[in-house]
Amino acid sequence: MNEEYDVIVLGTGLTECILSGILSTEKKRVLHMDRNDYYGGETASLHLSQLYRRLRPDTTVPEELGRDRDYNIDLIPKFMMANGEIVKFLVHTDVTRYLEFKQIAGSFVYKDGSISHMPTNETEAIASSLMGLVEKRRLQKFFEFIQNYKKDDDSTHDGVDFETITMADLYKKFGLEPETQDLIGHAMALHLDDAYLQQSARPTIDKIILYIGSIARYGKSPYIYPLYGLGELPQSFARLSAIYGGTYMLDRSADEIIYENGVAVGIKSGDQTARAKQIICDPSYARDKVKATGKVVRAICVLKHPIPNTGDVDSCQIVLPQNQLGRKHDVYVACVSNNHHVCPKDIYLAIVSTIVETDEPEKEIEAGLALLGPIHDKFVSVLDIEEPVTDGTKDQVFISRSYDATSHFETVCDDVKNIYRRITGNDLVLQQRSLEQEEEDQPVKA
Repeated sequence: MNEEYDVIVLGTGLTECILSGILSTEKKRVLHMDRNDYYGGETASLHLSQLYRRLRPDTTVPEELGRDRDYNIDLIPKFMMANGEIVKFLVHTDVTRYLEFKQIAGSFVYKDGSISHMPTNETEAIASSLMGLVEKRRLQKFFEFIQNYKKDDDSTHDGVDFETITMADLYKKFGLEPETQDLIGHAMALHLDDAYLQQSARPTIDKIILYIGSIARYGKSPYIYPLYGLGELPQSFARLSAIYGGTYMLDRSADEIIYENGVAVGIKSGDQTARAKQIICDPSYARDKVKATGKVVRAICVLKHPIPNTGDVDSCQIVLPQNQLGRKHDVYVACVSNNHHVCPKDIYLAIVSTIVETDEPEKEIEAGLALLGPIHDKFVSVLDIEEPVTDGTKDQVFISRSYDATSHFETVCDDVKNIYRRITGNDLVLQQRSLEQEEEDQPVKA
């Protein structure tokens, strides 16, 4: 270990592994370490015994739940938008060769105490009970306007500039009701709260287009999910790094980041040291350089049945918009099953999560838990959401952000791009692939 590297990466969360893989392909000498004996950090998928050791260490794993190795339980629930940035990372780094994916069967939204299927096309939208006929016509005009809008063609603008108009004013222009705004802003654009209403409409429009395009790619829902759990993602990027010469050490602590004249030059582990020009790490490796911006509560629930009122689908996402619950942040439910190779037959895994707003976090997800029916077992955790206090360019320690409560990977990809820019001074440009290559690399294989 007493060697010199270009980059030392601490922690094997998805953000760190993507960066490790990309930098390795750029011929950087990378040393990647993790104090855990498994890949993934906070984005790991754990066997049942590992989950009990982590969240319920004084309890014996019940035999009735089946074989330990049949479980791959995500610590953090996230799905992948079929047209999202994470898929572009996978395709353009050729990491798809290590993975197989399955589509998430349904996307639902909570309204007036019950859940409804999110329409996937115009026919379903017209038949949906989520809104009345007049409101459906308004929504149709809204979507037609978005689809026909061309930035360089004033005749398509109707006096609207997506860069300057707020989303609230754009909704007002089309006369859309508050509940329809919730549907668009929270179930489609997947905003965590209503702060977006007073911001430029452009980011939300882009998110809506991403959602619609992701549905169009495979139908049924906009989401896909890796077989054997999300922990397969960091492992696959780690494999990519190793192919290009990256060195990996699990179950190895980094006791200290070494500085000279205020600039990081390496790390110390036991009686050994490794030197590097730059350090990348998750917040747990640099507590003195991060701040907490909030907390997220998650409940991992073991069910012996599909979620009620979903048509017995094997997987789904349910969005509970904040305004339906009298909250400031949405609540999310993510469910997967044996068909995704994450649990035994006739077992379902559902994770309910949200941003914490009170001193009683578990009460804040009660509405989501109530949708699940009888819960066989439940593991609740509350974690800080942390971010670096500086950008790392002065001391060369580049720290990732904690994983938030969003139900997809778009904010993770934003963080990867941001860290890459801070490290290299350049924007991350993904290799463009031909249409034929894109078709060959369609990520859904199962």
